[in-house]
Amino acid sequence: MVAFRKKFDEKVIREINEMLFKPKQDNNDEDKPEPPNQGTLIMDATCTPANITFPQDIKLCNEAREKTEAMIEAMHRPNRGIQEKPRMDKQKARKDYLKVAKSKKRNAKTLRKAVRKQLFYIRRNLLSIEKLMANYDQLSPKQQGEIETIKKLYEQQKYMIDNHTHVVEDRIVSISQPHVRPIVRGKADAKTEFGAKVAISLIGGYAFVDRLSWDAYNESIDLIPAIEKYREDHGCYPEAVMVDKLYRSQDNIKYCTQKGIRISGPKLGRPKKGETYDKVQAYKDSGIRNAVEGKFGIGKIAYGLNRIMAKLKTTAETTINLAFLAMNLVKMLCAFFQFWLGKMQFSKKWAF
Repeated sequence: MVAFRKKFDEKVIREINEMLFKPKQDNNDEDKPEPPNQGTLIMDATCTPANITFPQDIKLCNEAREKTEAMIEAMHRPNRGIQEKPRMDKQKARKDYLKVAKSKKRNAKTLRKAVRKQLFYIRRNLLSIEKLMANYDQLSPKQQGEIETIKKLYEQQKYMIDNHTHVVEDRIVSISQPHVRPIVRGKADAKTEFGAKVAISLIGGYAFVDRLSWDAYNESIDLIPAIEKYREDHGCYPEAVMVDKLYRSQDNIKYCTQKGIRISGPKLGRPKKGETYDKVQAYKDSGIRNAVEGKFGIGKIAYGLNRIMAKLKTTAETTINLAFLAMNLVKMLCAFFQFWLGKMQFSKKWAF
């Protein structure tokens, strides 16, 4: 199954999804007049959380220490001339971790002190591993990846401790999945999630992945490319674009105005004197935009997007794209069933 899955990576699945559900127009004739705007484009982004525990600095450092200790145990071989095992102080280090982990009241000073102790153990273990590697066979790719991840984690945690900060670039939140990054959402139930950020376009009820990134980004940059892709596929610009306020930047609004595209939401800035806002149209637009929220809800409830179980980066990306492909296939099947049922009802042979 792994070999089969590798043949269908993220790019191939996106191409299959677009080939099945996106109409293709012949735009080679440049003399043809520009057709009027038609259709509606709905866009939004969400986070697909990875299957990891909530990352805490002290917990990550303890996990890194335990992994380095396991590596030292595996690499130390007395019959190879290495009689003395490197010092690790496993029991003492474990005791220092549990003293803070089981404490009900932990202030910032106590946590910094505990993390600094764990970093001391990690640094000593890494130095011991480098010495043992001279008399050890070639490490497996998984072990090499874990060592590099732990080194980067050590550098990040030491930087944050020395500079009294909680922000660092490309922060490691999982040793087993180092590609996962924190995604700040600002929602009440989950202010920060840890996984891939996915931006999709909803056209005619079918979902298409525009961008999948493990790093946080401003989704407003996807609006103009998505509109141009819509024109390439349909031969015309959309009549309306339904998005939330994050997409309503000055550049995007200016672009939509030039192309004659109505973008949902009020104008930016303070309204002019005597200018009114069409609340009825805004209510209709919010109802139309709920379709993309419903698509995310279905994907997270029924298709596993609420917790990505795949650990490898490529496998997780394939899983996310497969979920949207499966949703489109189910929608197409339901549409076909409704069409077939309607034919049966109007047929004399199958009349009810």
